[in-house]
Amino acid sequence: MIADRIRAALTAPLADLGLVVEDLSVQAAGRRRVVRVAVDVDLADLASDDTTSRIAPLSLDEIADATRVVSDTLDAAGTMGETAYVLEVSSPGVERPLLQWRQWRRNVGRLVVATRPDGTAVRGRIRAVTTDAVDLAPESAAVLTLPIAELTRARIEVEFGRVDDLDDLDDLDELNDASEEDD
Repeated sequence: MIADRIRAALTAPLADLGLVVEDLSVQAAGRRRVVRVAVDVDLADLASDDTTSRIAPLSLDEIADATRVVSDTLDAAGTMGETAYVLEVSSPGVERPLLQWRQWRRNVGRLVVATRPDGTAVRGRIRAVTTDAVDLAPESAAVLTLPIAELTRARIEVEFGRVDDLDDLDDLDELNDASEEDD
């Protein structure tokens, strides 16, 4: 399959930039193809005991660098053959569902809504992530540890006024405690 060949060709060049292919699709569009590649930060160098540090989102410069590498690799490898193609390179974005631990891990500190197998939803801030579980801090309850494999659906909630400038998630607790005292 062409998507598998493209993914294999891109793995090493993107690794040199500290990136991984998060998603890849190839679709026919008339006489050409549309190649969509979602890249994200490679977590391979993250310490195994680091479950809480924030992972910075990709910058536009990093996406531009990735686009050049993907384009050059596809052209040099001849993976697309003589078929004309349109290339779209992006980061996964907040609308993508959280399916694997690395997707959860990249979003520590973000607000998420996760659905349990019984259909109940849990809304909370991602506090820590291991390869098997996520710690969520709901607004009005103690931190919950949920097995990632048992969550049927999860999506990041967009926040306009996110608390990215907080140095530590403990600062968020202090901020929440102060706002509760004001009420």
